[in-house]
Amino acid sequence: MTPDAISACVETLLTAEQSGKQCGLISAAHPEAGLDDAYAIQSELVARKLSSGRQVIGWKIGLTSRAMQSALGISTPDSGVLLDDMHFDDGATVPKGRFIQPRVEAEIAFVMKAPLGGAHIRRDDVVAATDYVCPSLEILDTRVLRQDPVTGLARNIIDTVADNAANAGIVLGRQRHKLSACDLRRVGAIVKRDGVVEETGLGAGVLDDPVTGILWLVHRLAQYGQSIAPGQVVLSGSFIRPIEAPSGSQFHADFGDFGHVRVSFG
Repeated sequence: MTPDAISACVETLLTAEQSGKQCGLISAAHPEAGLDDAYAIQSELVARKLSSGRQVIGWKIGLTSRAMQSALGISTPDSGVLLDDMHFDDGATVPKGRFIQPRVEAEIAFVMKAPLGGAHIRRDDVVAATDYVCPSLEILDTRVLRQDPVTGLARNIIDTVADNAANAGIVLGRQRHKLSACDLRRVGAIVKRDGVVEETGLGAGVLDDPVTGILWLVHRLAQYGQSIAPGQVVLSGSFIRPIEAPSGSQFHADFGDFGHVRVSFG
């Protein structure tokens, strides 16, 4: 894609977010676009938001489960950037109209105490650089339509990556745990919406180990000369399917001894 085409896609996504109306598929408008193009759109989109005063607070990893990868016909996760206005306190209420089509996922969050970057990084390096892990919820929102009304094509990985990996919000639980003391593969969550169990899952659903997700992100960022900074949050990937979050809904994610997280939608 040309620089002008990338900038035009950024404008389209920003307009969709600001208007609350989803836009057409980038993959349909630009069938020539590849993953590098999608990340270039994401990068310019984030840069535009940073220029308006927002700050980076971390990263998210998505599409870590085999089910989601198979549905999109891919074999790799994706990633996006977390910004400061995406953070909601545990128990907070998301204002009505803040998002277009919010959904919720349960994840394990990593909070870093040391920089982490480079193609040489291994599992022990991730453990050493992690300050603590905690339960979390990710709020997803999609600024791109699910299906193109003209061609009938479905939203794909190009659209998702360009749309900052559908990032919208994060809610971190108050409980903190040392990574070295946890078997994250066996950390599970029971997620209720309005008191009804909607989804359950185990950390092993994330590439067999959420730490593997962090490794994937570090190695991907290294290709672009980027890294994870101290104090940043990394959402390691969901181990449940996304749950729709209509206005008035209340969510409670029970991670057992690992902790719990709550969020409501006004």
